Amino acid sequence: MLALRFHAPGDVRLEDVPEPECGPAEVKIRVRNCSTCGTDVKIRANGHVNITRVTTMGHEIAGEVVEVGPEARGGFKAGDPVQVIAAVPCGDCHECRKGWMAVCQNQTSVGYQYDGGFAEYMIVPEQVLKVDGLNLIPDGVGYDEASAVEPFACAINAQEQLGIEEGDTVVIFGAGPIGCMHVRIARGVHKVGRVIMVDINADRLAMSADAVAPDVTIDASSVDPVAEVLRLTDGRGADVVITATPANVNQEQAIAMAARNGRISFFGGLPKTNPTITCDSNLVHYRQLHIHGANGSAPAHHRAALDHIASGRIPVRDLITRRVPLAEALTAFDIVAKGEAIKVTVEP
Repeated sequence: MLALRFHAPGDVRLEDVPEPECGPAEVKIRVRNCSTCGTDVKIRANGHVNITRVTTMGHEIAGEVVEVGPEARGGFKAGDPVQVIAAVPCGDCHECRKGWMAVCQNQTSVGYQYDGGFAEYMIVPEQVLKVDGLNLIPDGVGYDEASAVEPFACAINAQEQLGIEEGDTVVIFGAGPIGCMHVRIARGVHKVGRVIMVDINADRLAMSADAVAPDVTIDASSVDPVAEVLRLTDGRGADVVITATPANVNQEQAIAMAARNGRISFFGGLPKTNPTITCDSNLVHYRQLHIHGANGSAPAHHRAALDHIASGRIPVRDLITRRVPLAEALTAFDIVAKGEAIKVTVEP
């Protein structure tokens, strides 16, 4: 079969490899869609500490069950449409026992320790099944939409922590696919008020605004976003600020623009070579701000995302603006790197 394999930083290849065999406690699927994200681009360039061998990449996966091992959990059968989690908790550590599976200390990942979905077929490992990480796709939800569940699950995890209330003013830094997903969740699930989207790339901001229609856009390459948010809110600031970017300055700006009792999500991680910010601690203290980290998702967030998509609360398909065959998967990476689409999906 054809698969996109990581060999080393800068060395990602499309190769003919043996079709994988299903073990007794595993499930084999025919991949129908595997969507891409900025992490794939970073791995291609820099590798990842958890990829220690030649590995099939891809972690936003939906497909059709073709074989079920006799000892596999979950009661799946051939022909079932399914979606696969990416971050795989152990289910046994202190965090997992507390229900904090998104921060499992023993987490493994599909496309890292396990071969992923940029391939015609893949094996769903026993550990995924152990934590209920293989989900039936509801009726009316396409494989393409289901492949976008993983990033939606991450955004759901972040917003669950923020105590968002109906009518809140929300600022979202980042007009990429994750920023768009945050807009959809904030509106469709939490019924927020005004949504303000901020980015330094005017073209990307316009493209995303056309898709998800934030109430206000701010081109931070030419406008001070803190001053503009304060102006728009009569000096009060934003109730919720989500930084879906890898930019230090955006985290600093989030603190500066948050209203009293404001909630802030540091959703995007910072570069490991420059992970610090300058925080005005008095703003946090006197405004009683709440700063949250957000890292990945738990299996339950995937099921919630599928439910929201099936119900229509979170439209997805229109965010998938480019589709490429597996034979052109490296082109998909280039499209993501250049910001030429909102969401790019690979269709083996």
